[in-house]
Amino acid sequence: MDDGNITTSSEQGPVKGLFARPLFNDVDARALARVGVLDVGSNSVRLVVFDGAARSPAYFYNEKIMCGLGAGLAKTGRLNPEGRVRALAAMRRFALLAEGMGIAPLTAVATAAVREATDGADFVAEVARETGITLHIIDGPEEARLSAQGVLLGWPGAYGLVCDIGGSSMELAEINDGAVGRRVTSPLGPLKLKDFQGNKKARRDHIRAIVDGLAAQLGPQKNRLFLVGGSWRAFARIDMDRRGYPLLVLHEYRMTSADVMATIDYIETQGIDLLRARTGISRDRITLVPLAAEALREVVRVFRPHDIALSSYGIREGMLYEQMPQTLRDRDPLLEACHFAEAKDARLPGFGQTLFKFVLPLFKSHPEEFLRIVKAACLLHDVSWRAHPDYRAEVCFDNATRANLGGLKHWERVFLGLALLHRYSNSRNSARFDPMMGLLEPKRIHEAEVLGKAMRFGAMLWLRTGEPPGELRWFPIRKVLELHLERAAEPLFGEVAQARFQSLATTLAANTDVRIRR
Repeated sequence: MDDGNITTSSEQGPVKGLFARPLFNDVDARALARVGVLDVGSNSVRLVVFDGAARSPAYFYNEKIMCGLGAGLAKTGRLNPEGRVRALAAMRRFALLAEGMGIAPLTAVATAAVREATDGADFVAEVARETGITLHIIDGPEEARLSAQGVLLGWPGAYGLVCDIGGSSMELAEINDGAVGRRVTSPLGPLKLKDFQGNKKARRDHIRAIVDGLAAQLGPQKNRLFLVGGSWRAFARIDMDRRGYPLLVLHEYRMTSADVMATIDYIETQGIDLLRARTGISRDRITLVPLAAEALREVVRVFRPHDIALSSYGIREGMLYEQMPQTLRDRDPLLEACHFAEAKDARLPGFGQTLFKFVLPLFKSHPEEFLRIVKAACLLHDVSWRAHPDYRAEVCFDNATRANLGGLKHWERVFLGLALLHRYSNSRNSARFDPMMGLLEPKRIHEAEVLGKAMRFGAMLWLRTGEPPGELRWFPIRKVLELHLERAAEPLFGEVAQARFQSLATTLAANTDVRIRR
């Protein structure tokens, strides 16, 4: 098979393609292994400490306090006094935590409420005096840029319009080919809309006029709309409830314009208390969702996106992205995270690459976009070995479908989980997996089973990392599966291995041909 740009690598250096050496081993990436960022917003104050593979960071620590600094700002021009006290207390705590974790000083930004309040500068000085934290007040376009960079952390090369809603403002930024373009800001945060003087119709006219003005500045934007911010995440969670959606992972969740309109109506008919009971959204957050939904209605109406994607990555992730060298930004966040997981947890780190090349002939007609998921599965095939054998298959499925991973669509999550389930089990017996199977086409379900059983067999042929045990050859028209084993690997092809090879062949409806190289 011609692997195209899929090439093997030596231990000495990187090469092109899916086998490229993971950059978390490099000094530039290791410097980002643990980074703390502080986001002082109009509604919440949050500390996030990123850890792990820098290109697709895990959340080592994540704490949010709903302070409501921007509550009443439109009326008084000043920060909410109670929110100011709560925010300062939160930052005292966060400063001490950062010192204990060895990550001080924190990278800290303040957004709309602090930049607009007449006492914002005084608050920044008080924070510095009381906590030692230097708060950088950023303007609207800069807030839009950082939020868009957060989206790029999870979607390298993404294109479309990023819409980030906070408590007191809403920012829009266009992204194309991995770069941030034009950015605009507006006073359409739900805390501002809450203080709007006028009835619902007047408020809707107010929102419509502002969104029309934003569209005039940005021009046509009919690609994907990326939603960033707590109010959008709450809206998406309600949409999941309305649809009975089986995978409660917000990142990469997709909606259509029709879904948005239906959920706005759903919010009005169900009521806040019932939705809160059904979704678990906090009271402070869910009371703002109907106001945010009014803004979303106009954004969708005016820009008419071809689809809508929820991004859990935003300004805080954008602050991390800001610190990355370009070589790291260019890497695939999914594969970097899987490389990291393999290096940390697998029994034989590096074997995932050998396994990937071993199973690759089964998928030789597939595009590289699909092959990256195959490779991710191979890198993760052995990271859950510590789980109890009776539950290992289920643990693999749960880990894959719920993992904090970027660059992974929902159907790809389920595909990855199903393939890893079959890595440890010939069949899936639990009915609890069935609802999620609806996210996969029947063809994909079969391909996941083939991949899982191929990994299950290939894992029996351990030699040394980088030393291929042999190769598979698949002839789909003739329905023949050949195994060409290296002579040194022949003793590994025992009874259990033979049974697993036959199980793979049965799934492919294939005859087998085993050859030992002499």
